[in-house]
Amino acid sequence: MTLSFTRTDGSEDPVGPRAGILSTPRGDLRTPAFMPVGTLATVKAVSTDEVRQTGAGILLVNAYHLYLRPGHELIGRLGGVHRFMDWDGPILSDSGGFQVFSLSGLRKVSEEGVRFRSHIDGSEHFYTPELAMEVQAALGVDIAMPLDHVLPGESDYRAARDAVERTLRWYERCRQAQPGLATFTIIQGGIHEDLRRMHAREAAALDPPGFSIGGLSVGESKDSMWAMTEVVTAELPVDRPRYLMGVGSPEDLVNAVARGVDMFDCVLATRLGRNGTLFTDSGRANIRNARFREDPSPIDPECDCPACSRLSMAYLHHLFRNSEILGYRLASLHNIRYLVRLTERMRAAIEAGQFDAFAEDYLARYRAIDEGVRREQKERWLERGKPAGRSRL
Repeated sequence: MTLSFTRTDGSEDPVGPRAGILSTPRGDLRTPAFMPVGTLATVKAVSTDEVRQTGAGILLVNAYHLYLRPGHELIGRLGGVHRFMDWDGPILSDSGGFQVFSLSGLRKVSEEGVRFRSHIDGSEHFYTPELAMEVQAALGVDIAMPLDHVLPGESDYRAARDAVERTLRWYERCRQAQPGLATFTIIQGGIHEDLRRMHAREAAALDPPGFSIGGLSVGESKDSMWAMTEVVTAELPVDRPRYLMGVGSPEDLVNAVARGVDMFDCVLATRLGRNGTLFTDSGRANIRNARFREDPSPIDPECDCPACSRLSMAYLHHLFRNSEILGYRLASLHNIRYLVRLTERMRAAIEAGQFDAFAEDYLARYRAIDEGVRREQKERWLERGKPAGRSRL
């Protein structure tokens, strides 16, 4: 399966912000891009037609979850995951490495693969690189992920080195098992700079169609996450897409794009939406808060999602106070559309040569969960971005 990536920003900087077009057999994806997560072949609470209307050009599904239920063979017999879930655009699948390795008390790792017990019914399975690829081939996805060895971000050096070396060996097995699949390589290394750099260089030498940065946003500090992201992107070729796995907070997207990342996924948009937390340019808003009870304004006057274009904060507050399912749906759609719009805004700023100003303004206004985090983000931007003349935070 053929993929190609073309930059549209006119720069060759491997670390700075990038805009581009990822061409797939099922259409072009403009980057930076946010991928809504449809773990079980559904983006929770919303239909694929509604997801299309948010402007999302690609979805993510999880091979591990679909392997367990309903089974990849069944989905294959029914025409593949695109037909199964009624999505005609590109689909990227996560192999499930993160999920398998999260089963700390239920799995055993060997060079051959991972033996684990299902979180659903306790049944035993042996998940190998070859099986991970068999599952994704049966699903018929456009972009596949190899089985990788995932560790917490602050794992010790020896464990992180072993995970890097195993991930490299497993990638070769994955590629040999399904040579027709467009399979990105995944770069590990924890918070150890030399391991990240080594893995990135080794991965680049394998000439994959794209690169995923894994093992981040799993417990390490924000500073460590951004430092490792920058170490990796500096080593990667400029003509391939870069995907930062499992990252989806608005401020994190801005920070990652500043460091040369193209693609993102995260369940946060819909998970927060179902709990009444909404993304805005000034930070997260909890719609259950009493201050919204009589608020006639939309969540975001600049947003064109169904909630913002037609309804008030007071109405959404009413829906959540009464546990109405419509509230969960509207909030989820808003959060997805917000992240898609954010990538659109960043893309426009990059192509206009104005990303530095956009990022500085955005982070100055955005209220992170911890106010101290927001101040640190702005300070790092002012201290690091300006003197070096680089588009980094």
